[in-house]
Amino acid sequence: MKLATPSLVAAALFAAAGPAPAQTKVTFQVVGNLGITTQSKELEAPFWSKEIPAATNGAITANFKPWNEMGLKGPEVFRLLGQGVFDVGTSQLGFVAGDNPINDATDLAGVSPTIQTFREVTLAFRPILERHYEQNVKAKVLGLFSYQGQVLFCRNEIRSLADLKGRKVRTSGASQADFVGYFGGSGINMAFGEVQQALQNGVVDCAITGTLGGYKAKWYDGAKYLYALPINWGAGLSAINLNSWAKLDAGTKKIVQDQYAKLEQAIFEQNVRENDIGLACNTGGKCPEGPAASMVLVQPAPGDAALRLKALTDHVLPRWAARCGAECVKSWNETVGKVVNLTAKAN
Repeated sequence: MKLATPSLVAAALFAAAGPAPAQTKVTFQVVGNLGITTQSKELEAPFWSKEIPAATNGAITANFKPWNEMGLKGPEVFRLLGQGVFDVGTSQLGFVAGDNPINDATDLAGVSPTIQTFREVTLAFRPILERHYEQNVKAKVLGLFSYQGQVLFCRNEIRSLADLKGRKVRTSGASQADFVGYFGGSGINMAFGEVQQALQNGVVDCAITGTLGGYKAKWYDGAKYLYALPINWGAGLSAINLNSWAKLDAGTKKIVQDQYAKLEQAIFEQNVRENDIGLACNTGGKCPEGPAASMVLVQPAPGDAALRLKALTDHVLPRWAARCGAECVKSWNETVGKVVNLTAKAN
C-alpha cells in the first residue's frame, strides 16, 4: 500500500477546506465630524463614499453624515456610538472631556506649541486612549485627528493673553476653560453652531477655534480681532462600535486600519497647509476658500509664548491631573510628559 506524501495530504486538506469565505458585505452608518470644514468635505466624506468601498472591493459601504447635519452638537457622538446607535463616529475630544478627563490628555491647552509637537504627543498617548475607548466606550479607535491652531476670535481689541481678564470666552473643553481662567477670563461652554450669533450679539466676548474653521463658520461677522497664538489643536477621534468591528474579518480590519493611517496623514498635512490659509482668509489676505474677511490680525505679544507655558504648568496641568486621577496621570507622565519634558502631579 502506497502512503500519501505530506504534500498530497496538505493539498487534500486545503481542497476539503475550500477557499476562505469572502467578507460579508456591510453598510455602516457613519457620523462624521463638523461638516462645514474642508477636512470633512475634502477628506472624510470621500474616504467613506469612495476610498473605503474601493479598498475593500465593495465589502464596506457607508451612509455618511456629519454630526451637525444630524441635529447633534458633538459631545453626544461617542455616547451614542457606544450604545450602537450608529457604527462609526467622529468628534472632538475636548467636547467629551467632561465625560472623562482622559479625553483632554493629548491636547491640554498650552502643552503643544506646534502641530508637530501635538502629533508626537498624540502618538505617545494613543495606546492609553485606545484601551480607554475599548474598555469604557465599547468602541475601537480608528483614527486620531486635529484641526489648525486653535486661536482667539474676539469682538474687541486684544493685544496679549493678559487682555482676557474679565472677558467671556467660548471654550470647547475643560482645559481651554482653565487656560482662560488663569488670565482672569470666564470659559463659556457653548455648542459650535451657536457661537457665531453669540459673538454678534455680545453674549461672548471671544471664542476659540481653528483658524480656517472660524472663517468657514463666519465668526468674523461678530469677531473683529484674531489673536494668532495657538492655544491647542482641536484634537479629534474616530472610532467604531465593537459589535460593528466584530462583523469584519481580519483582512478587512487591516484594510480599514491601513486606510485610516493614510487619512490621518492627509489630515495632518492639510492642517499644516491650512493654518496660514485660515489666518489670511480672516484678515484680508489671499483666500482660496472665498472672499477674505477684514478681521485685524494680531501677532502674539512678546512673552506670551512663555505665559502660555506658565498657564499650563501653574493651572491647566494641575487642575487636569486632579480631575483625571493617579493612574491617568501616571500614564500621561510616562508618555506625553516625556515628549514635552513635563511632570503632572495628582493630588
